[in-house]
Amino acid sequence: MASIAGKKSGLTWAVQISVAALVLLWLFPTVGLFVSSFRTADQISSSGWWAALFPAEQNEVYRTSDPDETRVADGDLFTVSGNIFEGEPREIRSWGVSSRDVSAYQAGETADMGDGESLTLQVDGSYVWKGNDKQISGRGQRVFVTATVPPEFTLENYQTILFSGTGQDNMGKAFFNTLTVTIPATIIPIVIAAFAAYALAWMEFPGRALLIAAVVALLVVPLQLALIPLLRLHLAVGIGKGYMGVWLAHTAFGMPLAVYLLRNYMVGLPRDIIENAKVDGATDFQIFTRIILPLSFPALASFAIFQFLWTWNDLLVAKVFLIDATGSTTVMTNQIVELLGTRGGNWEILATAAFVSIAVPLFVFFAMQRYLVRGLLAGSVK
Repeated sequence: MASIAGKKSGLTWAVQISVAALVLLWLFPTVGLFVSSFRTADQISSSGWWAALFPAEQNEVYRTSDPDETRVADGDLFTVSGNIFEGEPREIRSWGVSSRDVSAYQAGETADMGDGESLTLQVDGSYVWKGNDKQISGRGQRVFVTATVPPEFTLENYQTILFSGTGQDNMGKAFFNTLTVTIPATIIPIVIAAFAAYALAWMEFPGRALLIAAVVALLVVPLQLALIPLLRLHLAVGIGKGYMGVWLAHTAFGMPLAVYLLRNYMVGLPRDIIENAKVDGATDFQIFTRIILPLSFPALASFAIFQFLWTWNDLLVAKVFLIDATGSTTVMTNQIVELLGTRGGNWEILATAAFVSIAVPLFVFFAMQRYLVRGLLAGSVK
């Protein structure tokens, strides 16, 4: 019997591997967004984020300088010389003068374009363009280049996201709008639910069982079912389409779960401590503030994390109760949707905005993980 009790389960490694796999799958896109937020649009389109530390090949189109201003007479011909990269670090692999064959020539070779016109392009981007008076005129010659680009990282994406936008493009304002929504929408339901959970757990009054049953019943009510009736109520009392309305909406939708979790946690607290406090003359409010709240802090922290994450990542409730036509109260989730829908090609901006929206709840989660683990362990012991 002792050997059976002390034997390690054969499923332990399977559980550990599964947890590690889930963590990696969760972190993989987050790391990708973090790396991509420091890259340029050309680098993102040419290679994956895992290749960010290595040189990458890019296909780009350049033009030589204006021939009417820079050409130099060379006998019966004219010559235009310069560098298509203008000081940018590039190394040409292949190039061409037609979109039908962008890799027709190697670096250092000369392209014969007929009637004596030619173009020579070196590996560093320097060129010599020769031709007669009619050929070396007008716009510069278009050159299709396949070049090796060294890794490059920039903070311009964050500057654009947080400081450069105006109106509906102001991601920095959307960031603070999201904080304005999330922080009160996390604190309000916790405060109210803590009082309600204590009353349902330790105070005797008629109808307590019915209230607990009602709280459990509210957990299964679909959020979408209550959106329009609640919005009509808010508009009728004058708090629709504003911060007060969205705070109360998040409070209403998060309250049943908060009361249910906190009540179940408080019921499991030692009865002797509470009874001894009552014998010593402590009021219910004193018991709640000096005994219940400190002992329930892990559960409070657990729900705070869940409520913060849900509110921070919310789009539907914000769309219904907050966002107006001017965009002055838009939140980050809506701003990311706008970036994806209207400027989907700006992947560096989109990746930066998405990472910023993920970084804040990640910071909150890891900062409070100590209390989260305590809350989950306490719940499992019960």
